[in-house]
Amino acid sequence: MKFNTLLLAFIGVMGFAAEASAQTDDEAIKATLYNYLDGGATGDSARLNRAFHPAANLRSQSNGRISEIPVKKFIASVPAGGAKWKSNVVSYSFAGTAGTAVTEEEFENFKYVDFLNLLKINGEWKIVSRVFSKVDKTIAVTSSSTGAAAPSAGNLKAGNAPVKKPAAKPKPSDDGW
Repeated sequence: MKFNTLLLAFIGVMGFAAEASAQTDDEAIKATLYNYLDGGATGDSARLNRAFHPAANLRSQSNGRISEIPVKKFIASVPAGGAKWKSNVVSYSFAGTAGTAVTEEEFENFKYVDFLNLLKINGEWKIVSRVFSKVDKTIAVTSSSTGAAAPSAGNLKAGNAPVKKPAAKPKPSDDGW
């Protein structure tokens, strides 16, 4: 009886300790972003691989054409000594298992602005998409937030006044619609 009580107490303490040391989503997202930024700056491919999902896509556009770089090729192309950039996390947000972030990587004559999409996969936050633009160093990231959901085209009438619709029963779905 005494052994069972000690065993239960030990399990309870270990469970509490594991929960207390578990990383929050906020901390985990920041760790993923810094694995990307610091890994690129130092040429640490292990950190870059921790930041990106293996199926991540990296896209940009030039002269009206979309170009895609496989994540493995991107990581392999980072110079051994690092990309020598100064980086900054401009913003990030998340809800549930999806998140988004904006980062900047500044070089001597230009900077990249990244729009990153993240997913929490098997308990780990991973970058699954990077859409980026090469811009002049002086260009600031522009963002806007109303703080409230904007009315959708489906609930607007002439004059842009929202029209109240009867509540519909939501259908269970994981396809994003």
